[in-house]
Amino acid sequence: MSRHPILFFSVLFILRFVSGEGAATFSFVNHCGDTIWPGVLSSSGSSPLESTGFELAAGESRSLYASSGWSGRFWARTGCVFDAYGNGSCGTGDCGTGRVECAGSGAAPPATLVEFTLGGEKDFYDVSLVDGYNLPVVVEAAGGECPSTGCLADINRRCPAELRAGDGAACRSACDAFGQPEFCCSGEFGNPQTCRPSAYAQMFKAACPRSYSYAFDDATSTFTCSAAGGAQAYSITFCPESSTSQKSTKNNTPPKTGGEGEEEESWLASLAIGNANPSRIARRKEIVYSIISLLLYFSLF
Repeated sequence: MSRHPILFFSVLFILRFVSGEGAATFSFVNHCGDTIWPGVLSSSGSSPLESTGFELAAGESRSLYASSGWSGRFWARTGCVFDAYGNGSCGTGDCGTGRVECAGSGAAPPATLVEFTLGGEKDFYDVSLVDGYNLPVVVEAAGGECPSTGCLADINRRCPAELRAGDGAACRSACDAFGQPEFCCSGEFGNPQTCRPSAYAQMFKAACPRSYSYAFDDATSTFTCSAAGGAQAYSITFCPESSTSQKSTKNNTPPKTGGEGEEEESWLASLAIGNANPSRIARRKEIVYSIISLLLYFSLF
């Protein structure tokens, strides 16, 4: 036994924390030109994360840790106005609490949703446009070994007039706009055989092939990552750098459909072959493991 039992067991605790089974670190990155307010909703039965909503200025990032078995969703709120006491509301993605913290409330549609379920050995994740769209987002796993997903296109610029929300800051889903069972996959349309993608869902799918466009769009929209018994790190980037439309409103000319589609396909192809940049968190984990190795070495003396 080591002559320094406190140090030894401290190292074991750190190792358990860093490499806890199925655990994950989520790094939120804001590449938009304006401040956003990410919202966090834990599913029923999952422990709340450290924060349920926070401010994220342009160019900033923040990380949250989730334990094994956690499931929930993230989204970005935009056009928010909060006073010095944290009271206010948002133009899109508002969670209705009148506060920065969402405290168990979800996003009012339309909003682009990022959904996660952390398993003991495998994580499941997706980006969903079922509740509409407000910002582009990309989800990447550290190391590039797991598939990335997201919606890179600026759907607000191609949103049909009948789906446009407010001043064009978001695009509603057909279900939200019309409430018809065939759009909402409800009632007699509540199964994959009877609920088929509408023309509006197909428009969303053409713009963002890896995102959910309607309720039963599972086959091409849900992704998995094997944690292999260790903690995984994910980055959730709003307004990725390759999406310039969210950074400037000077050029409001609608893009050519073919050109933007080609950019989307090229981007997705690069993700599929693992060309995505590793997360900063992965590098931090390497540093932590190096420190742990040194602590273990000195604990032997």
